[in-house]
Amino acid sequence: MAKLGKRTRAAREAFAGKEEITVEEAVSLIKANANAKFDETIEIAMNLGVDPRHADQMVRGVVGLPNGTGKTMRVAVFARGAKAEEAEKAGADIVGAEDLMETVQSGKIDFDRCIATPDMMPIVGRLGKVLGPRNLMPNPKVGTVTMDVADAVKAAKGGEVQFKAEKGGVVHAGVGKLSFDEAKLAENIRAFVGAVSKAKPAGAKGTYMKKINLSSTMGPGVSVAVENATAE
Repeated sequence: MAKLGKRTRAAREAFAGKEEITVEEAVSLIKANANAKFDETIEIAMNLGVDPRHADQMVRGVVGLPNGTGKTMRVAVFARGAKAEEAEKAGADIVGAEDLMETVQSGKIDFDRCIATPDMMPIVGRLGKVLGPRNLMPNPKVGTVTMDVADAVKAAKGGEVQFKAEKGGVVHAGVGKLSFDEAKLAENIRAFVGAVSKAKPAGAKGTYMKKINLSSTMGPGVSVAVENATAE
């Protein structure tokens, strides 16, 4: 087993015994003990009382973080003609149709968000096995299958975050950068938690939000009190 460095040990000691604290306390603790040489992402993981294998318990949605994510998003758009031009003017990084499908099929996926007009879905549908596992498949439920490609591109570029319950009912996402002001991070975190709360499916039974954990990319995690994270 590899030995932990002094900074890592110190960070873990600082986190020891800290559980169910407020969002503000968690953000402050994470920022004070981060030691990576890059601007780490603040990550949230939420354990939900759902089984996403059942359609009526799937949690999926999108939220625009009030202070953005701090991440530069590369956006690909499947569109033709006027809609392709609209996507390009809105700032899409990659725009195409059959040519883009062939690029993706070859294994080159140089984008973080994929948007498509409805008429392009027969083409995009062929990429399900490639885009699906990467959570890149366009879906009307999160606004990525739309005729309003300009707004979709701008939203993706402006800090919109998609979420989806994975195996075990866990939802995770990046909610900002370590360099963000503490108050802005707390605001982003509560906006994300609020969106997941509103996305509670009809089939969810018992406790919906079981646990919320925050961490930086390279740092240890700390649990946040659910009632505090959901407070306005």
